Amino acid sequence: MYESLLRFPGDILGEFERLQREMEQVFGGVGRPVSIRALGRGAFPAITIGNRPDAIEVWALAPGIDPSKLEVSIDRGLLTIAGERSADVPAETDKVNVYAKERFAGVFKRVISLPEDADPARVAAQYRDGVLRITANRREEAKPRRIEVQ
Repeated sequence: MYESLLRFPGDILGEFERLQREMEQVFGGVGRPVSIRALGRGAFPAITIGNRPDAIEVWALAPGIDPSKLEVSIDRGLLTIAGERSADVPAETDKVNVYAKERFAGVFKRVISLPEDADPARVAAQYRDGVLRITANRREEAKPRRIEVQ
């Protein structure tokens, strides 16, 4: 009589995993980082880190920032992006009401650990169209090279 209550569907754990994947797609992981080097949602500036055989590249999405207020530095393998973003919204007064404020304003700082083969003497940064692109070239001895067989 109660057999149906004691039987579980064949792959109940698989169903839970599927449900979790669908929930993460809908809600975007609820602020959890997507990788070990990433911060949760809302970190500013949002970054993308990639690599090529000859360099590591970091793209920081930082629209509306005066390039003179950006500071990029590297020390002991840590790349630091710091700066300040001004608030372009008028201050709230008796004549101005602000109903929503989703844009980040203020001082920010992001620190990114670079791989050991990054050459701190060969780092370049350029800011264009709201994107800060930082290229850290790899050390010559760390680059892949072809060895001729004799």
